Amino acid sequence: MALNAEPTLDVGNTSPVSDEDRLRADIYNYLGLILAAPPDQLLIDQTIGLSGDDSEFGAAINTLSNIAKRTKPKAVASEFNKLFIGLGRGELLPYASYYLTGFLNEKPLALLRQDMVGLGLARSETVFEPEDNIASLMEMMGAIIVGRFGSPADIETQKTFFNKYIGPWARHFYSDLEAANSSVFYSGVATVGRIFMEIETEAFRMSAA
Repeated sequence: MALNAEPTLDVGNTSPVSDEDRLRADIYNYLGLILAAPPDQLLIDQTIGLSGDDSEFGAAINTLSNIAKRTKPKAVASEFNKLFIGLGRGELLPYASYYLTGFLNEKPLALLRQDMVGLGLARSETVFEPEDNIASLMEMMGAIIVGRFGSPADIETQKTFFNKYIGPWARHFYSDLEAANSSVFYSGVATVGRIFMEIETEAFRMSAA
């Protein structure tokens, strides 16, 4: 797996899915996967294989790859538990409702569930986390971009979903994850996520020009 270019929005191509949009979807899918559960050795090895260019985002990718070289599954599982599970609760609560309202299972989650129906998205029967979990939202955005459950979404649909459910809080979450006391491997993941959110936010803003 290689991420050799800083992603941008291809606003002139809606179908078929452009290479640029597939790259964006790959990044969302990776973030969703790595934030959903502690990585096994295979995913750690794939992370080691990531490479970036000389952009700020590329540098973050390379830093994460280097951190992964020193990461073992048992250690990162302990880190994940401290960050997101803990005794009663983890160091962070990675949910849109919490970041936007201060409480879990609030209006942002209800609105998300309504919009998921229209987009052809549904929570897997094996997933018990609320749908506004950061990992789920990353996965949903990746699916929307490439049309994993239907036709690829146009830029306006992507922007609407991002601005409603990801843009208002995800960058703040990733900043918190970077600075979390228990964050080592996930600090590298967080830097990648934060910079990617900044790129996406600016790209969607520019698409309105």
